[in-house]
Amino acid sequence: MTSVEVTGHDGVRIHATVHGPEDAPVSVLLSHCWTADESDWHYQVEDLLSRYGHGIRVVTWDHRGHGSSDRVPEAACTIPHLARDLGLLADQLAPTGVVVIAGHSVGGMTITAIPEECPRLVDRIAGVLLVSTSGADLHTVTLGLPELGPALRDRLPFVLATRARMLSRSRRQRFPVIERQVARRFLLGRDPRPRDVGHVVDQLVQCAPETYAGFFRDMMIHDRIGNLRSFDSIPTTVLVGSHDLLTPPPHARALANGIRGARLVIAPDAGHYLPFERRDLVSEELFDLVDRALREGAADEAS
Repeated sequence: MTSVEVTGHDGVRIHATVHGPEDAPVSVLLSHCWTADESDWHYQVEDLLSRYGHGIRVVTWDHRGHGSSDRVPEAACTIPHLARDLGLLADQLAPTGVVVIAGHSVGGMTITAIPEECPRLVDRIAGVLLVSTSGADLHTVTLGLPELGPALRDRLPFVLATRARMLSRSRRQRFPVIERQVARRFLLGRDPRPRDVGHVVDQLVQCAPETYAGFFRDMMIHDRIGNLRSFDSIPTTVLVGSHDLLTPPPHARALANGIRGARLVIAPDAGHYLPFERRDLVSEELFDLVDRALREGAADEAS
């Protein structure tokens, strides 16, 4: 494991972690959820390394405004910025071979922006996994509450941002009342494991107010459905939990319908945090994409 820093297109410092050799035939790039950090994928990183060892490269990173990466103003908290960051990370940390890219929530939205923001990367993509994410129309989400949902959806990120501005991190860690309610009620499905709830709550507490507000505003106008045809020739799987209140199954279905040949998998009783709630499912889908990329690479070499 190597921790590195990559400078974004606008000078923002992006923290990343790399496993495996630089000249690996396949690199797996894992783009995390809004308000989270690279540990969003910690189960999948462990599973990938257990299965492939140093036969592949695995790259995770903290998005701008998240984790150990630089805190940025609201104007720099946008999906196009994340897509450009992803392109630079791929250029610098996975310079050879093909890439399999997985994105959770805003990480998946970032993938849908690749054709616009870093089209040079499309030809290198050998597999795509879109997890609990959306291509458009997030302003229609009701959080499962048809009457109160839209108002609550619009208010919650700013309540969390206000807490982050007014209360110290240590105080919010001791009394994460709102953060725990958000995690249990809206982010996780039925019967979540306590350690996963704690992990999500900790990520919410660590999140900067600009990150809450800026990305929420941008996600509400996110519309990349028109980009999906760029992935038609790429093996793609779309995963969603049946109880995902943030990016519900109709959003996943729209993504799958927009990419020729894409598979849609709905996980019963799961919420928005599939990398935690359905570790085996998410890892197995990644294995399938990586195995296919390795086979195709071996066939190309043989020919």
